[in-house]
Amino acid sequence: MPRLLTLAGSLRSGSSNAALLAAAAELAPANVTVAEYAALAGLPAFNPDVDDASHLTPAPVTHWRAALAAADMLLISSPEYAHGIPGALKNALDWVVGSGELVGKPVGVINASAASRFAFPQLIEVLSVMNATVVPDATLVLDIPRRGAGVTSLATDPVVAAALRRVLAALLAAVPERDGGSSTAAAVHSGPVRGAAE
Repeated sequence: MPRLLTLAGSLRSGSSNAALLAAAAELAPANVTVAEYAALAGLPAFNPDVDDASHLTPAPVTHWRAALAAADMLLISSPEYAHGIPGALKNALDWVVGSGELVGKPVGVINASAASRFAFPQLIEVLSVMNATVVPDATLVLDIPRRGAGVTSLATDPVVAAALRRVLAALLAAVPERDGGSSTAAAVHSGPVRGAAE
């Protein structure tokens, strides 16, 4: 059963990007396991001195890396802050540059605002440099209300739902087949993946 991890780049309660990812989870095909990584705020600031063999890796970082390693594909939705990638999201990505959990992994990038003209291509560039497999048909900019965009309204909006289904289909198509073929089991939508430090 393919496993999708979703990651919102915003820490704000009621984030439209988080709502967009939750809508994508509701629309995921029945053979996909979906988990939300919800421990972004618990990651310490990246420090190369800590990220080496002579130091014990911080527990939240180990948890983040394990969540990525367990996923077959990743879907990110992120806002833009001051024409750039939000610091918390960039920090999370910095922690896996050297460890390599994103290498070769299919990644989709969606954005909830057409006004995000800088962070969106920046994020794709960072992921590409990290050797993630950024799936072109799973990169998408939508323009939804900044406030009050509910999960149900997004999942039932014909335009948004169709776009999210296309993103999910493109990600699934990019996942290498496992030995024995793909599973057709019923969906298992897990709860948020939270860190021990939360």
